[in-house]
Amino acid sequence: MADSDDATGEMSDGLQVELFHPESDREPGDTNIQAAGFDVHPVVFPVALAIIALFIAVTILLGDTAASAYTWLFNTIGDTFGWFYLLAVNVFIITLLYFAFSKYGNIKIGGVKAEKEFSDFSWMAMLFSAGMGIGLMFFSVSEPLYYFQNPPSFFGAEAGTGAAASAAMAQTFFHWGFHPWAVYGLVGLGLAFFSFNRGLPLTFRSIFWPLLGDRIYGWPGHIIDLVTVFATLFGLSTSLGLGVAQVNTGLSYVGGDMLGAVSIPTGTWPQVALIAGITLIATLSVAAGLDGGVKRLSTLNLYLMFTLLGFLVVVGPTVYLFGTWVEGLGAYFGNILALGFFTGTLNEAANGTPTAWTVFYWGWWIAWSPFVGMFIARISKGRSVREFVLGVLFLPSMFSTLWLSVFGGSAMFNSLAGNGQALATYNEVGQTVAMFALLEQFPLGVVSGLLATLLVITFFVTSSDSGSLVIDHLTSGGKHDVPRTQRIFWALTEGLVASILLIGGGLTALQTAAITTGLPFALILCLMCYTVYLGLDNEYQILESEEFAETIQDLSEREDMDIVTAGDEMVTDISERGDDAPTGTD
Repeated sequence: MADSDDATGEMSDGLQVELFHPESDREPGDTNIQAAGFDVHPVVFPVALAIIALFIAVTILLGDTAASAYTWLFNTIGDTFGWFYLLAVNVFIITLLYFAFSKYGNIKIGGVKAEKEFSDFSWMAMLFSAGMGIGLMFFSVSEPLYYFQNPPSFFGAEAGTGAAASAAMAQTFFHWGFHPWAVYGLVGLGLAFFSFNRGLPLTFRSIFWPLLGDRIYGWPGHIIDLVTVFATLFGLSTSLGLGVAQVNTGLSYVGGDMLGAVSIPTGTWPQVALIAGITLIATLSVAAGLDGGVKRLSTLNLYLMFTLLGFLVVVGPTVYLFGTWVEGLGAYFGNILALGFFTGTLNEAANGTPTAWTVFYWGWWIAWSPFVGMFIARISKGRSVREFVLGVLFLPSMFSTLWLSVFGGSAMFNSLAGNGQALATYNEVGQTVAMFALLEQFPLGVVSGLLATLLVITFFVTSSDSGSLVIDHLTSGGKHDVPRTQRIFWALTEGLVASILLIGGGLTALQTAAITTGLPFALILCLMCYTVYLGLDNEYQILESEEFAETIQDLSEREDMDIVTAGDEMVTDISERGDDAPTGTD
């Protein structure tokens, strides 16, 4: 992307600016402080930095007390606010589908003259890599195995049976399917619309313009962006912590148990060392920017995923895996509505599934959504609302179910018809080793194990890259391009926070950070449903106005202009005839 794209408004042409942008003399980052290679917002950056430093200091000083506090807080939030998480995410799905299939679906992100900056393949690669790559690698085997032994009471299946396997796949699909991507889609749509269509800063404060107006540049906006920074940072730290735990265990298992060659230590400090090493790699990538680093690594991730997926399909029980996918989808779709509202309140034998799994996931997705949503918004200019929603909501969800079917289905097959070694190793060592124990049961297990480890590392790097770019936007007043020094600073900060959380409380601390920051942010997302509706409705009214019609009439009389309309005659695209500019780059 061009270095001159500092402000989103500058990326829209005169037509969009004249008719659609709000009347305001403010610009993204117009009050920033520029010094020592930084270009930062005078309030959001220092306040966020101070609170993050305080959090790190308290975690280190309290030691074991901090770990106990994290456990208590995680359980308290899950037990008290679990119902709210479940209700909110269902509202997000309904809202997003309404935007896509209503009259607002033809509205184009960036305005009627906007062009796509990335090809569909590059867009999908970046979208999926940023979304949940590390999580899928971590949980795709361990979560189905857990449910196989502890079937959610919702399904009434007997542990260790085929019915339990079916329930395991349906529950896993539920956690990784439409619900999380609806959260991402809502956030991404709101950010993209108010940034590209209204020329407002690419920060969360902009989404509340319909309610706050110019006050988004004051303390109400500062607070919104600060909450977003913390949700992004701690949601990202959760994923990075999970990823590095799997890298550590994977290297140890492949090098020691499978090869019998190298004994790699596992535990908190080796994982901190790995975070430091991988963060340095991420720093080099984020310094290269969105096109130079993130896009290329995201595309590499996608190729590596397809390679590992295809390998297991070929060497594994192929017919069984596709049958698992179809049967799992049937169980998922058949129960999706009831699962979406299942809190376990009326079922004393709920096995803790809603609190321990669903509520954690929803809190994690919500905390993760500023990062994923803003990144999706940044790469989605030129797509219609309907194309955006269908792309974000359905394609990654379906690919996730396929991935889970291949890896989770292989684990089910090994447990029901094989030697059961994957399940035995999972029970003995833990969830971080589940995928590697499974791959060991097939030919070329060492090679596939190393490939899986490489994939987790590249996901680690792209997640850190994307998170750094997002926090840069938030702490620079919404500017699109910030100094390289600043991008590097946040990449290093993310690694530091993930390390401190691991030292201060391990996996529970990571999960607690995600679910805690997700709670206040869930309230912001609920309000966002209304403000995005107001924005889209205002856009639609302008597109149907006499003033816009007169402008289009003038343009249609020019021989060098092409005007495209939807079925209801609403203008959806304006381009210069013979214009050979690209509509997306690979």
